[in-house]
Amino acid sequence: MARLNLKLLLFLLIAVVSCTLVTYIFTCGHATSSHTRFIHRLKESSPESRGKLYEELLCSINGMYQISCRKEGREVFVPFSFLEKYYEVYGKLTKNSGHEQFEWSHSYSKVFKPTMRYNSSGMFMYFSNYNVEVRDRVKCISATEGVPVSTQWEASGYYYPVQVAQYGLSHYSKNLSDRTPKRKILEDGNLVTAKWQVPKGASVKRNYDYEKFTHVLEFNSHDSTGISLKLRQGIDLVLSFDLRFLSMNGSLTIFLEDRDRSTIFPVSFVCSPVLIHVFNSSGSYSTNYGLGSCQNWNQLTRDLHVDLVKGHVLSGRGKKLSKTKLRIHHLLVKGHGQLDNLTLASSNHMGMFYSSADWLVRHQDSSGGWPIGVKRKIASGKADLDPGWYSAMGQGQAMSLLMRAYYRSGKSHYLEAALKGMKPFSKSSTEGGVRAYFMNQYPWYEEYPTVPPSFVLNGFIYSLIGLYDVVSLAPHDQVGDAQLLFDQGMHSLKKLLPLFDTGSGTVYDLRHFTLGLAPNIARWDYHSTHINQLLLLSTIDSDPILTTVAGRWTSYMSGKRAAHN
Repeated sequence: MARLNLKLLLFLLIAVVSCTLVTYIFTCGHATSSHTRFIHRLKESSPESRGKLYEELLCSINGMYQISCRKEGREVFVPFSFLEKYYEVYGKLTKNSGHEQFEWSHSYSKVFKPTMRYNSSGMFMYFSNYNVEVRDRVKCISATEGVPVSTQWEASGYYYPVQVAQYGLSHYSKNLSDRTPKRKILEDGNLVTAKWQVPKGASVKRNYDYEKFTHVLEFNSHDSTGISLKLRQGIDLVLSFDLRFLSMNGSLTIFLEDRDRSTIFPVSFVCSPVLIHVFNSSGSYSTNYGLGSCQNWNQLTRDLHVDLVKGHVLSGRGKKLSKTKLRIHHLLVKGHGQLDNLTLASSNHMGMFYSSADWLVRHQDSSGGWPIGVKRKIASGKADLDPGWYSAMGQGQAMSLLMRAYYRSGKSHYLEAALKGMKPFSKSSTEGGVRAYFMNQYPWYEEYPTVPPSFVLNGFIYSLIGLYDVVSLAPHDQVGDAQLLFDQGMHSLKKLLPLFDTGSGTVYDLRHFTLGLAPNIARWDYHSTHINQLLLLSTIDSDPILTTVAGRWTSYMSGKRAAHN
């Protein structure tokens, strides 16, 4: 009996500190009430009888393997650590009114129910919550292009139009949702209050630049250690500046200080074709971003925390670096060059937004597309895409971004690029476009234009939103085929929606139909994206199928299932 009591006490001690031992579920009845009764009886029973309340039990899982369970009467308790993996459910211990409880959920993702009609000039869906630049598959933000460099399908890095557009749309949305940023001009070629520390032999002067039609700061460090500007009060970490070097050995370095560890981290912008380079100098890592050719003006907007974190990751130091503990210690310029519009801010979302819009204008090809320069393997060697393919999702999100750039700036080249971006929608996948047909009847715009088609749902809906943004914001006499393409796509969507419903979730695409493979079940974050997209479309299209399907799919996230026979 003493051995049993000791065993029971050990079990209770482990149950207090371990989610995997506290949380059990039984084979009949309600988990919460039964578990409460079990603990209540343990507390009230005498020491002599406690050892009889449960017993060790081996559970055989489909006759394949065994796990340790607990048995109380006719009820069996299975460890949640097994259930969460077996059924892909999620749980955690929390405090509620001072009492510990266990929270069980079937989905880790969220649904954002719209409160108003979708506005093509407003926030893009829920993208104000996106932080594209901190994703693991983003190598860095290019100093030459001002947009993310992806490593999703190629480790060396490449520009992925979908990611570029999402980066711009997230910052556009954050500009509408965030507070007005703090902003301080440090140097614009006219200010004489910037206290540059100029060593002997070096020089700074403010000249009128006939290319920019404004005054700029010209610096020349000659053979000195560099010209510096102290910024101990610089807790804001978004730096914007125009920079041109007149010598090839120039650099602009920002020294960031970790206030807890009193450690200095240099981040430099240099004349180099190398995208990002990290090196160890005297026991301290330095991160360099290449500006390519330095002879032309470079306009940069940099989140220095992101720049530093990407350097840390590249050096193997990980990405845990608190933004709130960093501040700019000082700047240092070397070589011979010119500097203008040096500005420090808490954020500059519109600067980053226009970096994406300008990249899309520069890199659109003559067919109206933004070609993706890496191979995409879709399904175990079946229906692979060779470099140069277009994505309907990329085209659509690019159009959503460009139409917002046109709306905010009034500049026609953004409109022209968006309208041109519709060209691949009218061209079949076999001809290098993004258009496919389901059962030779329903047009579909392919995120991955494979042959045979794969019919990805979320990418298709993003392309519809892009077309709608063109219809909404372009001058009526210039919308071209946008309305027709949108209407055709909406008709196909409503007809094909049931094919994506599994009765407990959704599938990502229809490869099980077209490629003869097993269904590609959508992760919960993609499942919630499907719902959010349908809810957005329901604000501009009153067909009840959109809200009905979205409601049913939302219920799947709470563990509900379709009825069985």
